[in-house]
Amino acid sequence: MAEVVRKAQPTSSAVHVNAPLTNISVAYIQSQEDFIADKVFPLVPVDKQTDIYWTYTKNDWFRDEAKQRGPAAESAGGGYNLDSTATYSCKVYAFHKDIPDQVRANCDAAIDVDRDATMFISQRLLIRREKIWADNYFAINKWGKDYTGVAAGAVAGTSFIQWSDYSSSDPVGDIKTGRMYIKGITGYKPNTLVLAEEVFESLKNHPDIIDRYKYTSSQVVTIDMLARLFEVQRILIAGGIYSATAELAATPTYSWIMSKGALLVYAAPSPSLMTPSGGYTFAWSGLSGLGYATSIKNFRMEHLECDRVEGESAFDCKLVASDMGVFFATAIA
Repeated sequence: MAEVVRKAQPTSSAVHVNAPLTNISVAYIQSQEDFIADKVFPLVPVDKQTDIYWTYTKNDWFRDEAKQRGPAAESAGGGYNLDSTATYSCKVYAFHKDIPDQVRANCDAAIDVDRDATMFISQRLLIRREKIWADNYFAINKWGKDYTGVAAGAVAGTSFIQWSDYSSSDPVGDIKTGRMYIKGITGYKPNTLVLAEEVFESLKNHPDIIDRYKYTSSQVVTIDMLARLFEVQRILIAGGIYSATAELAATPTYSWIMSKGALLVYAAPSPSLMTPSGGYTFAWSGLSGLGYATSIKNFRMEHLECDRVEGESAFDCKLVASDMGVFFATAIA
């Protein structure tokens, strides 16, 4: 006769019923540090959605026209031209999340539907803003010159060996080439380098870069170290991720918003008259008073029996001086 195995009573399932924890939940909320759209170019608050801004003809400020003046003679003279055809247009971007009354009434204590909706909307608009920035600035055929990374042996014209090739590439020399190009046609030394995160990770392990610091620092190569080496005031790392797949897709895919590239550019420290800058961000503060920030509002949708949380932002990422920047495409393999 088989022995009956008796289980200890009561069992663990009898004394505990699974319930949601109130001090932990899981949501994939990206850090704002990974988004750089609000950090690169000066922010210009504007009262009107569209308007014009003045641009000076660059060549008028570089000509050598002063001449020697004789006694009782006229001095050499000249002038400069102004262009009033440049415009900005702040588009309005918005996204909402509805909170049905039935969902609110049935929520467990750990779920704060208003907080979650606000964070959800903010992420959506943050991703949209970053993608617009990338489309306008972090791409080929935007700036004064494009350099294209290629495999060793295929270098020609404006191409360079990809920085992920640790045996043949020269990232310090390539950045110098871009820096001198900008200085040579504008008189301004670029002060900002935007790196896709993949590129940064490759550069900080590049033997040529490590070798320059091996006798002075035992630290891992940092952003500040790279900035000093590349002779720019700051380096910004673009690390935002987005998904292009539909909601509840069977196999979601995720991509870098800015991938495998680098932008070397002069960005004015602040907006002001007669100050060139690779770009300006025009933010329609007259709409919400918040400018580039996201305006969040909560209002009742009685016919749907729900509360609506809605976010809105209005801006234009404007490339205003293409000769102030160069773009390094496919900087790594």
